Amino acid sequence: MAYIHISWVLIATTQILLSVITQVGAKIPAIIVFGDSSVDAGNNNQIPTVARSNFQPYGRDFSGGKATGRFSNGRIPTDFISEALGIKPTIPAYLDPAYHISDFATGVTFASAATGYDNATSDVLSVIPLWKQLEYYKEYQQKLKAYLGDPAASERISESLYMMSLGTNDFLENYYAIPGRSSRYTIDQYQDFLVGIARNFIKELYGLGARKISLGGLPPMGCLPLERTTNFMGGNECLDSYNTVALQFNDKLKGLTIGLNKELPGIRLVFSNPYYIFMQIIRRPSMYGFSASSVACCATGMFEMGYACNRNNMFTCSDANKYVFWDSFHPTEKTNHIISDYMVKKVLFQFLS
Repeated sequence: MAYIHISWVLIATTQILLSVITQVGAKIPAIIVFGDSSVDAGNNNQIPTVARSNFQPYGRDFSGGKATGRFSNGRIPTDFISEALGIKPTIPAYLDPAYHISDFATGVTFASAATGYDNATSDVLSVIPLWKQLEYYKEYQQKLKAYLGDPAASERISESLYMMSLGTNDFLENYYAIPGRSSRYTIDQYQDFLVGIARNFIKELYGLGARKISLGGLPPMGCLPLERTTNFMGGNECLDSYNTVALQFNDKLKGLTIGLNKELPGIRLVFSNPYYIFMQIIRRPSMYGFSASSVACCATGMFEMGYACNRNNMFTCSDANKYVFWDSFHPTEKTNHIISDYMVKKVLFQFLS
């Protein structure tokens, strides 16, 4: 009963917060997103890569049942955050030809599934590297200035919330999966290498006018169904070694935010850490209304994602709301919603004052 009580308190607090946001109006005019599949709304649909999800059953619970390229059965975290901050219910992909600068002026994502901080990570599946996402953002700024005029665009650029969500692929799809980085760096050195890239990226964003930035941390990546499936010696439990790396990396990212807030005048940089709320959902799924947290909804729920997750698989679950994970790597829409509400309540609310 205590778990149920805590759950209802969280829901009630979130509803009160969202009510206040609605009353005062949006303080954030737009959300600008950089990252990987956790926040890609379909950019990968427009590039030659196998890292795509623009087919059923992806998107089956999205508006109109459309598979947009989001790696979920529905919306992703930045969609929910945008809605919670009073902007709009979804954030479009920059490369999606169905949208224009009039749409992007209130929010846009440059994210690319399977990418990371490390250029070598984006090379694995030929996706958009982080440096290219920044180039697209520079192009976007020029379009925004042409659309709004220089003064209004400059204000929009400085008042917008910039969100970064990446890093998991650097470890799981690169460092631990293929030779190269692991022969050159210890895991601690590789973490420092990635933090250095994050530091430079944030400083470049700052130089381009960004002032409100959320740096996302890693989830408990050892608990993803794919990693549990391959943990034969551990009885298919979470891989503690991977979770330890996530915690260590998150500590370094938190230290980076503290340092840059002191170094860069006028910046408001926050660390948005999904690790603990995500772990609580995985460890106590029934507290949030889930019945499964070790396997995913799609197909067998153990190793499928992307093209291996298809509409014809007879094992795919009928109700994704009962599952923490949609495919072997990505959360369901319901999980995304819970984590996003938590981030708004615990971290991002401060940008509303």
